[in-house]
Amino acid sequence: MKLIILLLFPVSLLAQTFTQEEISRWQQQAKQVTIIRDKWGIPHIYGKTDADCVFGLLYAQCEDDFKRVENNYIDILGRSAEIQGEKNLYTDLYTRLLIDSAAAIRDYNRSPDWLKKLLQSFADGVNYYLYKNPTVKPALLTRFEPWFQLMWTDGSISAIQSGGLTIDEVKKFYTGDTASAPTVLTKKPEDEEATGSNGFALAPSRTASGKAMLYINPHVTFYFRPEVHVISEEGLNAYGAVTWGQLFVYQGFNAHCGWMHTSSYTDVADLYAEKIVKKGRSFIYMYKGKTIPVKQRPVTLSYKEGDSIKSITINTWLTHHGPIMGIRNGQWISVKANNRSLSALIQSWERTRANGFAAFKKTMNLMSNASNNTVFADDSGHIAYWHGNFIPRRDTAYDWTKPVDGSIEATEWKGLHPVDQTIHLYDPASGFIQNCNSTPFTASGSSSPKKEMYPAYMSTEPENFRGITAARLLEKAKKFTIDSLIAAGYNTYLSAFEELIPALINHYKTDLTKTDSIYIKLAEPVAVLKNWDLKSGANSIATTLAIEWIQKLQSLINLVRLNGKEVDLVTRIHEYAASATASELAGTLLSVVNELNSKYGTWKTSWGTINRYQRLTGKLQETYDDSKPSLPVGMAASTWGCLPSYVSRYNNGGLKRYGYNGNSFVCAVEFGKKVKAKSLLAGGESGNPASKHFGDQAEMYTKGVFKDVLFYKEDVMKGMEKQYHPGEVNEEPKK
Repeated sequence: MKLIILLLFPVSLLAQTFTQEEISRWQQQAKQVTIIRDKWGIPHIYGKTDADCVFGLLYAQCEDDFKRVENNYIDILGRSAEIQGEKNLYTDLYTRLLIDSAAAIRDYNRSPDWLKKLLQSFADGVNYYLYKNPTVKPALLTRFEPWFQLMWTDGSISAIQSGGLTIDEVKKFYTGDTASAPTVLTKKPEDEEATGSNGFALAPSRTASGKAMLYINPHVTFYFRPEVHVISEEGLNAYGAVTWGQLFVYQGFNAHCGWMHTSSYTDVADLYAEKIVKKGRSFIYMYKGKTIPVKQRPVTLSYKEGDSIKSITINTWLTHHGPIMGIRNGQWISVKANNRSLSALIQSWERTRANGFAAFKKTMNLMSNASNNTVFADDSGHIAYWHGNFIPRRDTAYDWTKPVDGSIEATEWKGLHPVDQTIHLYDPASGFIQNCNSTPFTASGSSSPKKEMYPAYMSTEPENFRGITAARLLEKAKKFTIDSLIAAGYNTYLSAFEELIPALINHYKTDLTKTDSIYIKLAEPVAVLKNWDLKSGANSIATTLAIEWIQKLQSLINLVRLNGKEVDLVTRIHEYAASATASELAGTLLSVVNELNSKYGTWKTSWGTINRYQRLTGKLQETYDDSKPSLPVGMAASTWGCLPSYVSRYNNGGLKRYGYNGNSFVCAVEFGKKVKAKSLLAGGESGNPASKHFGDQAEMYTKGVFKDVLFYKEDVMKGMEKQYHPGEVNEEPKK
C-alpha cells in the first residue's frame, strides 16, 4: 500500500498557548467549584452545575496523575508513535481505523447544548490545570479539545472491538506483506491471564438489613482508575471509579442506585470477507450482484525519530461495512463495529443521574454500550443484570465467529435487539446476581437465563473458575452485611485445583512405589497439598506449591482439545486432570520442589514471601526491586478462581514476584434511606511518590481492610484534609 513521507519538524514546536479570554473563563468557573480532599486524598467535587463538577473533576484528576490522563488520550487518539516511535505506527493505524476523530468532531458539533457544556468543561478542566502548573510538561498533548471525550464513550479505554482482527494483520495488509505468516503474540507458558472483573447484586431477601446491596470489583492494571465523588446543585451526586480522563463515574453509585460493569464478550463486531477486483488504480467490490468502488481514506500518522517528528500518510480502504484491516485466505477483510458513539456517551452520563431501576433501564434503552455487562441494585430493593447492551440482530444461519460473505445482503446487521430481547435478569427469585466475565447462564442459580432462548452471538463467554466460586458463595449464604459481602468478595478459594490435586494424589498413591525416589521426595509436599483447603494465603506453603506447579503444567493444559476443538480453561483443566500421567503431575511437582529448594533454601516457602505488592515510582510502567520494601500478598490470579484477583510475575529473574493487575477500586454498597458504603484502592489515590496518598491504602489493600466511604456532606467535612478551588495552591500532603 502507498506510504507518503511528509515533513519533519522539531518536537519543541508542538507547544500551544492559551488566550486571555480562555484563562478568564476558567478562573470564573473555578470560583464555582470546591474540591474537598478527605483523609485518604479522595476528591469530593462540589459545583453549582454539572458542568462545574466536570471542570473540577478533570482538574482533580490531573492533580492526582496527569500523566495517566494524558496517556489515555494519546492512545485513543492513535498518537502513541509520537511518544514511542515508529514501532507503534501500526498500533496507531489500528486505532485510527476503528475510532475516527472526524466522526467524533461531527458528534461534538451536533451534541445537545447540555452535553456541549460538559465537554467544554472537560477540556477546560485539563487546560486550566496545565495553565496553573507550568512545571508539568505534557508528553504530547499541550491542549485538550472538547471532542476528545467523544473518542472514548462507554468507559473502558482498552475495550476496542475488532472482531478478532489483530494489529499485526493491519500492518501486513498496509505494508503489502502477504508472504510472511502473521506474528502470533506469545507469552510464557506460566503467564497468568490478566483479565476479569466481578459484580454481585443482592436482593433484600438475601441481606440482614432487608436492603439491596452491590459489590463493585473491577480487575484492571493497577492505578488504572481513581476514586472520585461529584456533587452539583443540579442534582448530580455520584461516587465511584472513573477511568483517568473521563468525565463520568464509570463504576459506582449515587443516592438511589449503583452499577458495576464487567467486560462483555457479546459479539458486537464482525468480519466481512469482501470480493475485491482491481480496476485500473482503484478497486471495486461485489455487493448484491453489483460493483461498488472501494472508498479511500488517507490516514496521516506521525512518529518520533530522535528529536523530531516524522509523518507518513497511509491510503486506507473502506467498504460500506467498515475499514479494510487485513487479508485472510486471499480475501480482503473489513470490520464492522461501533467503538464510539454520541449516544454511548449520553448513556454513560445519564446513568450516573438515574434515581432507580426504571430510570436506569431507560438509559439502557439507548442500546449504545458495546463493551460492558451491567450489574445493578437500587434503594427500592431492585436488582438487575444486562448481558451486553449494543447487540446487532443477525441471521443465525451464519457462523459469526468467522468472517462472513460481504457480497450478500443476508449477512447485514438487521438493526439492534431491544433491551428486553437481550440476556437480562430483573429481580430474580434466587435473590442474587453474579457476573465474573463468565457465562450469564449461571448468573443467578435456578433463576439464571436459559441458554436455548438466545442466539449464540449474544453470549460467547464460557464458565470460568471465578464464576464457579461466586455462584456457590452467593447461592449458599443469606443475611449478608456489608462486611460479609466484602469477605465473600475477598474469598481466595482456587477452584482450578479441585480436580488437579486429587488427580495428583491418586497417581502418587497408585502409580508410584514407596521405594521410588520421587515417592519419597514428594511425601511431605503431597501431604501439604492434600491437607490444603484450596484457599490462597500469605502464610500458605501449599499456595506456593500449587501456583508454581500449575504454571509449569499450563503448557500441557493448553494443548487439550475436545473433539479436535479448542475449549475454555475450565474444560481444559477438567479434561487434563482426567488424562494426565503420573510423570507429568508428580514429575512436575518434583521440579517445583527442587526449584524452590534451590532459590529459597527450602520448598517450605510461604506464598507471601514470594508474592509481593510494591509501588516505587508512580510511572506508567512500574519497576520493581527485590532490595526495596514490599508487602506480602495472599491473593492469587483470577485465572485459578481467586475472586480478589492479584496477577503477579517474577521480576527479571529475581526471587520475588510483584502484582501488576487485579483488584483496583473495590466497593460494597448498601442502599436504603441512606447509602452505606466501604471502599478500597490499590495503593492510594495519588500517582505522586512524595504524597502520603501514594501508598496509604497499600497494606489495607493486601489484607482486604476497607475504609468507610464519605458520601454525605457532613461526613465529608468531618473527614476533610483540605478544601480549595481549582487553581489555588494545593500542597501535596507529604509522606
